[in-house]
Amino acid sequence: MSVVAETSRHHGFGGWQVFGKHDSAEIGLAAKFSVYLPPAAAKGPVPWLIYLAGLTCTEETFMIKAGAQRVAAELGLALVTPDTSPRGTDFPGQADNWDFGVGAGFYVDATEAPWAKNWHMYSYVTKELPALIAANYPVDPKRLGLFGHSMGGHGALTLGLKNPDLFKSVSAFAPISNPINCPWGEKAFTGYLGSDRKAWAAHDASELMKLKAHPQAILVDQGEADQFLGTQLHPHALEAAAKVSGQKLILRRHEGYDHGYYFISTFVEDHLRHHAKILG
Repeated sequence: MSVVAETSRHHGFGGWQVFGKHDSAEIGLAAKFSVYLPPAAAKGPVPWLIYLAGLTCTEETFMIKAGAQRVAAELGLALVTPDTSPRGTDFPGQADNWDFGVGAGFYVDATEAPWAKNWHMYSYVTKELPALIAANYPVDPKRLGLFGHSMGGHGALTLGLKNPDLFKSVSAFAPISNPINCPWGEKAFTGYLGSDRKAWAAHDASELMKLKAHPQAILVDQGEADQFLGTQLHPHALEAAAKVSGQKLILRRHEGYDHGYYFISTFVEDHLRHHAKILG
C-alpha cells in the first residue's frame, strides 16, 4: 500500500475537505484524489461514496462545484473523488483531444499500446483506491457506493453493475449509457480496447444491464436541455435494458437542465440521500 501525502486540508461544515496524492501501483504514476470527511467520521467509520467525474475534469471538480459537502455532513457520508486519467505520461497526441487521452480515462483498463502501460482506471477505482482510502481514513469498506457524471456516469454504471458486492449503491448524472453506439465511446474504446466491437460490450452499461440487474435501485438524472443528449448519452438504451433484466431504474428527466454542474448541484442532494438510504 502506497503512502498518502496530503497536499491540503480545509475545515467545512464541521468536517474536513482533504486533497492528496500517492504513488499508484495500478497506474504506475502519481495519482491525486480528494476526500470529504463528515463530522461523524471523528467518532468512527462512516459509509462513503466514490464519485467519478467526466471528461476534462480532475479530482477537484466535484468537490469545488457540486456543493455536496453540506448534505454529506448532515448524512454522515464521506465523499471520495479520483482523477479522471493518469497524468505524467508522454504518449504522442495524449492531450490533442479533450475527449480522449489525458482527462479521459473512461474507467477501463486499456489493452492497446501505448495506453495499456498506465491507463488502468478500472482496476484503480475497483481495487487500489478503495483499499487506499479504507487504510488511511475512517470509512466502512462494507458500506461503499458509486456515482458519477457523463463519462463518470458511464463508469459508475458499468463498475457498479460489474461489482455489486463492492459498490452497494449506484447512481449517475447524465451518463454515457450506451458508449458502443456513440462517438465518444467509439473513439475511446477503439483507442483503449482495440477494434473488436464485441469486446466493447463488457464496458457498456446498457449491454451489462441486459445481462444482470444490480440488487439495488439505480438512480439516474438527465437534463432535457443537455447538449449531448441526442448524440452521446442515449438514456433510452438504459431504459430498454432495465426492462430486459428487471433492473429497478429510477430515470428522471428534467426540463431545462443542461449537462453542467448547475444541473448536478441541483440534484446532488437527492443522490446523496439515495445512497444514504441504501448504505445505512
